[in-house]
Amino acid sequence: MARTVRRKAGRQLGLLTSAALLLVSAAGCGGGFSDNKGAAGGSTGEVRMLVNITPNLTKSYWEGLVKPFEDANPGVDVKIEAPSGSGVKDTLPQLLAAGNAPDVVETLMADKVLAPQMLDLTDEAWTKDTPLADQAKLDGKVYTVGVGQQAQSLVFYNKDAFAKAGIAEPPKDLDELTADMGKLKAAGYLPLQTAGDYVTGLQLLQLADPSIATKYPDWFQQVNSKQVKLGDTLLPLLDRYQSWIKNGYVDKNALGLKDVGAQTNFLSGKAGMYIMGSWFVRTADDAKPKFDLGVFAAPTEKGQPSPGPQGVTMAAPYMVLKSTKQRDLAVKLVQFLVTDKTAVQSQLSQDGNFRKGYTEKLSPLGKQVQDILDQAPKGVAQGEGYGANTLPSGFNGEWNKAVQSLYTGKSAKDVATRMDSWLGSKS
Repeated sequence: MARTVRRKAGRQLGLLTSAALLLVSAAGCGGGFSDNKGAAGGSTGEVRMLVNITPNLTKSYWEGLVKPFEDANPGVDVKIEAPSGSGVKDTLPQLLAAGNAPDVVETLMADKVLAPQMLDLTDEAWTKDTPLADQAKLDGKVYTVGVGQQAQSLVFYNKDAFAKAGIAEPPKDLDELTADMGKLKAAGYLPLQTAGDYVTGLQLLQLADPSIATKYPDWFQQVNSKQVKLGDTLLPLLDRYQSWIKNGYVDKNALGLKDVGAQTNFLSGKAGMYIMGSWFVRTADDAKPKFDLGVFAAPTEKGQPSPGPQGVTMAAPYMVLKSTKQRDLAVKLVQFLVTDKTAVQSQLSQDGNFRKGYTEKLSPLGKQVQDILDQAPKGVAQGEGYGANTLPSGFNGEWNKAVQSLYTGKSAKDVATRMDSWLGSKS
């Protein structure tokens, strides 16, 4: 469940809800907020850090993580603050509106509304080697830095089921994937495990990333500028998914299943494949399934290079508030969190994330994921996006509901038209 929380914050790309956006915008006009770079502060004092709290990212974990920083900087006290709302994305706007913003915030990524309230870290040389720093830039500036990355476009698979179905190797393109589903069904397996909640739409986006990024290298910009229609770019995959529902390659009653139930079904050996992000590695390792479990990169459309671009998101992103009275200490703390090898390794291991060069403590399944990340020609933004590559806020939720409507009688064309209408209402 720890990864579930992060999916709804991190993998939903740290974007704020509409209500939260209004609060943040209001906070930018008052509440003690300053447009300067903030006070440099002294070499000692308190630094407040608002963080995501989950069953594995506990407050005591965070306190242990920053203790070496405190020990190395006598007189510095890093105060870990848990969200007072349902999460960081709800709590930060409240704190900003009250003029009580923290010095550092973890979990969220800068967007057009947040960026003006965050410290510009572009001139900090250490940011250049942090994961996805360039991809997360806004207007050429670095506001968000992270510990690692999460691979999104992954298909976990039951190797025993593949062998029983006569499938010699993982599919390279979506035609092969569909054909393999037929073989898995004939062998007595549910070909693809899915679920309701956020899972339905997320899985299809994760599967779509390599193909769409190959065909439309500037997809976010092309969609936003109306050079291409959003629905047209998604329709081929929607058509394919509709055929999977019709042929029983996914459970027609999947919408009634929670994400934990879907994971249990797959890890108990009932299904051949499960599309999910790299955070699933830790869940799978803990479950110790009785079958041989592997993972492959999401296939591309037939005729496209394979492997294709990998959907990726920043893991454990940090930002420094521009209003901080402890600018130097806050920046120094964030530098420690994303560059100190021990601190980085701890965060990667604690929440199942990845970073090139940090393979020593990876499980065999984790090493397969790292290989996929290393072999991908490039990483591309997932879902609503981040940095300069974004769709209007709310895309993830609307897409999820639209994909789920395929289970209740809507056609692929209906869904594509719905997404075009939704995007049109945002312009």
